[in-house]
Amino acid sequence: MYFPTYRPRRLRKNENFRRMIRETHLSVDDFIYPLFVAPGEGVKKEISSMPGNYQMSIDNIIEEAREVRDLGIPAILLFGIPFAKDEVGSEAYDEDGIVQRAIRAIKKEVPDLLVVTDVCLCEYTSHGHCGIIRDGEVLNDVTLELLAQEALTHVAAGADMVAPSDMMDGRVSAIRSSLDENGHQDIPIMAYSAKHASAFYGPFREAAESTPQFGDRRSYQMDAANGLEALREVSLDIEEGADIVMVKPALSCLDLIYAIKKEFGYPTAAYNVSGEFSMVKAAAEKDWIDEKRVVMEILTGIKRAGADIIITYHAKDAAKWLQE
Repeated sequence: MYFPTYRPRRLRKNENFRRMIRETHLSVDDFIYPLFVAPGEGVKKEISSMPGNYQMSIDNIIEEAREVRDLGIPAILLFGIPFAKDEVGSEAYDEDGIVQRAIRAIKKEVPDLLVVTDVCLCEYTSHGHCGIIRDGEVLNDVTLELLAQEALTHVAAGADMVAPSDMMDGRVSAIRSSLDENGHQDIPIMAYSAKHASAFYGPFREAAESTPQFGDRRSYQMDAANGLEALREVSLDIEEGADIVMVKPALSCLDLIYAIKKEFGYPTAAYNVSGEFSMVKAAAEKDWIDEKRVVMEILTGIKRAGADIIITYHAKDAAKWLQE
């Protein structure tokens, strides 16, 4: 079918035509909104590199959770800033830790909002790495035991789903076994399956106070150049019991989102990460771009690539724009 018989512009000439043939539809149902909970009361400290995002104490997190729920966003992803850090990240798996307290409070006050929790040690360790350190190396199998404990305390506090982000080998299996053995067979796992060692995470390090004190995370997070390895990682997580697989970061991995969804057909999440968010905000502040149009184009592109779920700091704004 060729010009002049076929003229694609015929169905672009007004908004009603464009609406009728639109292939990808973005919805508030697609979003998870990340939040950062911190100790204290009345705390609402803006994250300088992520305008409009805050470290918040539990009382303010509850108010934020209500707003998220009222906007129709189905879930939040909870990160914690601990009371204190140590070499083994003790507060990560403390039943009375900051995230565990926040879960209980949110589920009491906003029970119809899904609470998803990040399962990792990096925010809680004094060295900033995602596992136990010995002789400068991150120990994989010892770390698994602590991640399983952390996930279990989150679920015991009321978490609806856990999301291990550490990238230790075998952590999905360890967490699934721990949850099942303790009567939590119905709690799903959203695995950070293809998580790359990305420069786009910079602003998050400020938000979660999780910058490594030495070295970097390239010995456990994926090389950003690798695509076939991402497919292997996803396959492993599915075999180990993941219910949702995730690609992170989103914008530089749109090809992987597409390939993973096509290959496995599994519920697939994509994390529109802090650096991607902050670049948009910085350009919008300088009036270089139309923030609303750029955000909606980015989120639509992530969904068009195959993502069923989009974790994004734009979620509240996007939810409001979708209601206009």
